[in-house]
Amino acid sequence: MGGRRLKPEEKALWRRVAETTDPIRRERVSERSRLEDRETSEASASPHHEKPAWEPRPFEIGQAANPTETTAAALRPSVRMDRKAFDRMRRGKLKPQARLDLHGMTLDRAHPALNGFIMRAHASGHRLVLVITGKGRSGIDAGPVPEQRGVLRRTVPRWLALPPLAQVVLQVTQAHARHGGEGAFYVYLRRQG
Repeated sequence: MGGRRLKPEEKALWRRVAETTDPIRRERVSERSRLEDRETSEASASPHHEKPAWEPRPFEIGQAANPTETTAAALRPSVRMDRKAFDRMRRGKLKPQARLDLHGMTLDRAHPALNGFIMRAHASGHRLVLVITGKGRSGIDAGPVPEQRGVLRRTVPRWLALPPLAQVVLQVTQAHARHGGEGAFYVYLRRQG
């Protein structure tokens, strides 16, 4: 197996990590699993707060970022649904079961319309719905402060990520050109359960 050679500081770090571990032996594995089973049953009997699986590292202002922590996977939107279905949806191969057109609505009209539509669609057992926001007004902005286009286009994904909609929404992605492209979103809903 070819690959790059470890740098001296990487080797030193590995040695420090290896010193803190214990080798696994079969007897210890079964003993550990029994202890973990007992701890799990005790934990379910007594309510307590668990530590989160991930905690951010402390940092100071001006500290350089670690480039190894930024990966391509971290920059891509996460896919929480079946990968094949996601790819078919993104290519416009799945037909939305319902659609909501928010063109021309103000934020205070669009928000309750979106909430009602998504909750009704979920209650009806729909899995894929289309929310059309429009791309926003085009034209020259002559004001001193440039105004961003597409208030609904920017706001709808945020609304879908907040309660009560976050509990029924599994995935949100930009629609394929045949379903509205930049001016629409596919919303994939969770199964009723």
